[in-house]
Amino acid sequence: MPHPYFDRGTVVPHSPILRVRSKSLVRGILLSVGAFLLALRLAGFPYIQDLHASRWQLVALAAAAWGMAETARCLQPRWSLYHAGVLILLWADMMILATIVAMLTLS
Repeated sequence: MPHPYFDRGTVVPHSPILRVRSKSLVRGILLSVGAFLLALRLAGFPYIQDLHASRWQLVALAAAAWGMAETARCLQPRWSLYHAGVLILLWADMMILATIVAMLTLS
């Protein structure tokens, strides 16, 4: 007779970062910062004299916009310090979007 605790299989914890339907502030931050780093690398970042625009930076722009939308989903209807922190993160996401758009305009 199998033991009732072990016959259910392995329990795998699911991170809220991987659940797209649930709100995740970490997912929004990771998307935005990852998109920013990708856009910098696509522009040729370590070599300042070789900066250039790339059409692939549009993918980074879309990922940054998705990250900003994920961050905006975490806003609460009532004012709190958490709400203020999310607003600061939204401002940072806006700066990331503006920087990616500026890198797209490089010639």
